[in-house]
Amino acid sequence: MTTPIALQLYTLRDLLAQDFEGTVRKVADMGYIGVETADMFGDSPASAARLFRELGLTMMGAHSPLPLGNEKQAVLDTLGALDCNRLIVAWQPPEKYTSLHGIRSICDTLNEGAAVARAHGLSLGYHNHWFEYQPVENRIPVDVMLEHLDPDVFFEVDVYWVQTAGQDPAQVVRRLGSRAPLLHIKDGPCQMDVAMTALGEGVVDIPGVVAAGAASTEWLVVELDQCATDMTQAVHKSYEYLIGRGLARGNKSQL
Repeated sequence: MTTPIALQLYTLRDLLAQDFEGTVRKVADMGYIGVETADMFGDSPASAARLFRELGLTMMGAHSPLPLGNEKQAVLDTLGALDCNRLIVAWQPPEKYTSLHGIRSICDTLNEGAAVARAHGLSLGYHNHWFEYQPVENRIPVDVMLEHLDPDVFFEVDVYWVQTAGQDPAQVVRRLGSRAPLLHIKDGPCQMDVAMTALGEGVVDIPGVVAAGAASTEWLVVELDQCATDMTQAVHKSYEYLIGRGLARGNKSQL
């Protein structure tokens, strides 16, 4: 069966800050099946979850701080209010990716967070940027992470940043297999500090990436950090691109 399509709501953060409910309703009207949050919930995580349920949007993941230290209870309470069982760590300090020792220390922290998540019925994943795929001491950081992370820590592969780092995202997705159930799909020139585009208007071989993950991808998640055109239009176009080419499954065959 074709993989369902979700939107990382960070993409529409400016509009969500002005009108959370109205913006989420537009996302549902476009045909997106799922949403992924990134610390924006309107009035509260619980109210956001009610809105998602009303609109039939699956809460397929939440970008979140690690459930450790002073933030532990707040993180667990937020995931509970959202009724979401996937906690995704979207960022660790880039300066730690400059040595193998630093990379291993990140893995130790992620494993500690994963143990807490596991104890509360959650699974913990990690979302990459470019620096996890740039060589450090003749190693690719993600390869080091695979050696040191607990086996139940999954990867959400951001294919745009993989390619920006000089790697082949289809090969990465194929190699990670079931370890990477979530893919962040975005497009553009794959150059640092240059705006992204709607899907299909850049250099990423999106059909090749989707094919590489066909046996293991559970969600295709559209995300644009920034865009050279109107963001809402780009979100529309990205949905149309994936659905129109049979690469993903949505609630509407065409807009």
